[in-house]
Amino acid sequence: MIFRSIISAAVLFPILASAPVVAQQIIYPAKGQTVEQQQKDEAECYEWAKQQTGYDPAQSTHYAAAPPQQSAGGERLGGAARGAAGGAIIGAIAGDAGKGAAIGAVGGTLLGGSRQRRQQADYDQAAAQQQQALAQQQQNYQRAYTACFEGRGYTVK
Repeated sequence: MIFRSIISAAVLFPILASAPVVAQQIIYPAKGQTVEQQQKDEAECYEWAKQQTGYDPAQSTHYAAAPPQQSAGGERLGGAARGAAGGAIIGAIAGDAGKGAAIGAVGGTLLGGSRQRRQQADYDQAAAQQQQALAQQQQNYQRAYTACFEGRGYTVK
């Protein structure tokens, strides 16, 4: 297998370490470019693609950082406490605060669980949207990087 070329560590390491998109490409000097010319073109195409897309694979992680998840673990407990308090007040009016608190706690737990599931679904949706946005940025960068090389007389696979 023919390796693309021997590239200076300053250019290659950040790309390979952080951007599998670029590392997967095979760049062939179709017009007899020297190794030195290809190294120069790789550095220039990297900078040009970064400038065109606003995406720097050396500064990106492979996975988008998920939005901070709100503490959903306490929703059931909080719901139970709120329900118990409200149930105790209603029960006290009806003559049995303990029974009202118990009924309110059960209802509050169910409501808190529903709220927790809704928050988890919102979190999952936001994380998926960030993953899609990162994938789109990587694709745009790869297209720009490829276009730069092809414009300089290389074959890119």
